[in-house]
Amino acid sequence: MLEQPIFTCKAHVFHIDPKTKRSWVSASTAAVSVSFFYDSTRSLYRIISVEGSKAVINSTITPHMTFTKTSQKFGQWSDVRANTVYGLGFSSESELGKFIEKFNEVKEATKQAGNKIQTNSSSVTPATSANVSPITSRSGMPSVEQDVIDPPNSSMINSNISASNNPNPNANMISAQNSISSVSSSPLPGSLGQSKEDDYKTITHSRSQSISQQSTIDSPQHQGKGQQLNANVNSGGQTTEMQLKYENDRLKLALAQSSANAKKWEIELSTLKTNNARLTSALQESTANVDEWKRQLQLYKEENARVKARYAELEASKISEGNTDALRLRVEALENELRTRNEDLKALTMATKNKDYACLQKENADLREMLNVVHEQLEITMSANKVQKQNVETLNNRLASYIQDLVGVHRDIANTLQT
Repeated sequence: MLEQPIFTCKAHVFHIDPKTKRSWVSASTAAVSVSFFYDSTRSLYRIISVEGSKAVINSTITPHMTFTKTSQKFGQWSDVRANTVYGLGFSSESELGKFIEKFNEVKEATKQAGNKIQTNSSSVTPATSANVSPITSRSGMPSVEQDVIDPPNSSMINSNISASNNPNPNANMISAQNSISSVSSSPLPGSLGQSKEDDYKTITHSRSQSISQQSTIDSPQHQGKGQQLNANVNSGGQTTEMQLKYENDRLKLALAQSSANAKKWEIELSTLKTNNARLTSALQESTANVDEWKRQLQLYKEENARVKARYAELEASKISEGNTDALRLRVEALENELRTRNEDLKALTMATKNKDYACLQKENADLREMLNVVHEQLEITMSANKVQKQNVETLNNRLASYIQDLVGVHRDIANTLQT
């Protein structure tokens, strides 16, 4: 065989939910053998787990992988090639520690093999015995950041892990070894991101399923002892009520945040309206100034016409030469002064039209566009707030019905115990 097992343990296998990416889905019906395999021809390590004819784990170890311990008996690692996250639930913390130690050893060996291939790209890697793994050191690799998902309910793990060890572990290793050729990784669709509302629904649904599984495990068919049944039901009811209250508080907090965002948008809209009114008044004032300048220009033109008419009259009446020269000089001075004023007025008018008036018009258009965008955002926020409020009310009604059902179940069990 090309691949040989180097380490085997028993654990319950979980996969990340491909729909929500926030909860776990049980991949094995019970605790199965999880083995590290080494391929001497390619210097590769893989984690293989087979249940019957189904491969529940087929993960190739890379130097950048990290196994994260999320609870005393549960851990996870992310496989980018398989586009999924694997989770393992162990029967004890010591077994989890052994798996983590072996995982770090294999990762270190993979890193050393990769460095060796990079430094000696032209040389051939010497062959290693098929039964011996070239692990020479036990040093942990730096932790790689990954999304840590809450571990599943402990009852989901403990109810599926066998209390006794397998008397023939080699048989599981041989079965897994014979199934390696048929193992194939199937990428899971979707990304890890979801909307906040879907997260709330998924968390509530998964925790409700965990509560129902806990109640099923604690039923008289599984326990058979009256005192232990009573204690489990009481603790389960209290835990259920606390979880439901916690989810209700979280949903109320989300609703309050949405209301706060809506108020913030209303305040911002009011501010924009005030700015728009102020700019509109400034634009009206500028328009009034332009009209005043036009009126003054018309007055200057009329005065110029009167001066020209007076000059024509003086020329026609043939006044004496001295008076004519004096009047001509006076007329020329008045014309120069009028020309200067006309030039100043034209320059002022052009500057006003090209800068202030155009700038104010542009600002007014931009503010109108921003006001429309804010209106649309406010309507979207208010509609989302209304939908979220309806969802919160629906979930609150469901929580109330669940609490009433639990109280009825508790009352029935108490009556059964008394009779």
